[in-house]
Amino acid sequence: MRVLFTVSNWPGHWHAMVPLGWALQAAGHQVRVACTPCQAGPVTHAGLMPVPLLEAMDMTVRGRLHNYRKATVGTWPFATLPPHPLTGEPLAFLDEFDMETWSAQNRDWALGIVDRSADAAVDFARQWRPDLVVHDLMSLEGPLVGGALKIPALLYLWGPCGPQDPVPGAPPGASFVPMDPAGVFERHGAGPMDADVYTHVIDPSPASVRPPLTAERIPVRHVPYNGPGAHPRRGSRRARTAGPGCASSGAPPSAGCTGPRRSPCAHRRGARADRREVLLALTGDDRARVESGPPLPPHVRLLERTPLSLLLPECDLVIHHGGAGCTMTGLAAGIPQLAIHAGSDQEVIADRVAAAHAAHSLVNADTDAAAVHEAVTRLLGDPAHLAAARRLRQEMESLPAPADLVPVLSALTR
Repeated sequence: MRVLFTVSNWPGHWHAMVPLGWALQAAGHQVRVACTPCQAGPVTHAGLMPVPLLEAMDMTVRGRLHNYRKATVGTWPFATLPPHPLTGEPLAFLDEFDMETWSAQNRDWALGIVDRSADAAVDFARQWRPDLVVHDLMSLEGPLVGGALKIPALLYLWGPCGPQDPVPGAPPGASFVPMDPAGVFERHGAGPMDADVYTHVIDPSPASVRPPLTAERIPVRHVPYNGPGAHPRRGSRRARTAGPGCASSGAPPSAGCTGPRRSPCAHRRGARADRREVLLALTGDDRARVESGPPLPPHVRLLERTPLSLLLPECDLVIHHGGAGCTMTGLAAGIPQLAIHAGSDQEVIADRVAAAHAAHSLVNADTDAAAVHEAVTRLLGDPAHLAAARRLRQEMESLPAPADLVPVLSALTR
């Protein structure tokens, strides 16, 4: 069996799919990953075969444009303006960037990206002849190839957020389903691009936090993959009354997509009050920014680009930005979570896990060190949160392993 993965240009969108790729390859099937050139290295490091033929707007620029639009219509929640969409530098005034003019001047360029990427994906698929396609939620090319070649296309969710979920703060009816502004679905005979294009959805969410779906749900156990990395050396452990807390900022703060770059410092100040050991898993930019500030107390340790799956089993709590990768890794570890989100799918995921009592959900714009400390104290002080987190872990562990999905996918091709 030949299986084509198509992924968007942000690793957190497709990391959840990696263990299924391993399972397929271990069973003797061929896997190719259609991706943008910037994802070829991460895909290779994950042990899969990249096909770097897709194009896409830079995800950071895309996020900044979205935030600028929110600021122009008054839904940007922060007191400071969002960063400049193109440069990432702070804006003093909104009129420093002209969204209307930029959009008009770059419309053909943006549509050309969609056109060329769609054509490249379909051309490769016609030549390689996959038996089915697996894709993430932001990949337009996955369902396109499925429709054009009349083969099964399966959406793989990155967490408890699905195509039927409304986008927080967006106009009524808005969803996370990608749009087709260039009309590539019609041009390739794939039918319309809407939520009905998803007929099979692979969902790694525990039962208590599953998103609503109209498609056939195929449950799978989430096996955490957070990128390559070695297990950190912990060295001698100081005597303490409780286990460590773990604060992870994730990628968005350093990318400037979600708001002011203050999350790691807020996490540190809020989580350190009870003198637990605090681990800060950061990107290089965030690490340099934290290290350039006031000296860190001895119980705070910085870890750069360390997979969370290697850290969280030793932790009592994880603090993060509400991203699916952090959330799902926390669920697999069975520990309470504090999600400090900035909207979009992060808000959906954070609120869904909070509703199951395994997390607290805070809005980034409204959160300071005092709010973090209060939430941490409540999460660690009430055993109900740990019990809920362990219950969700049990639900996750009861789901079929990725290897168990291989015969299911084979049956779909027949």
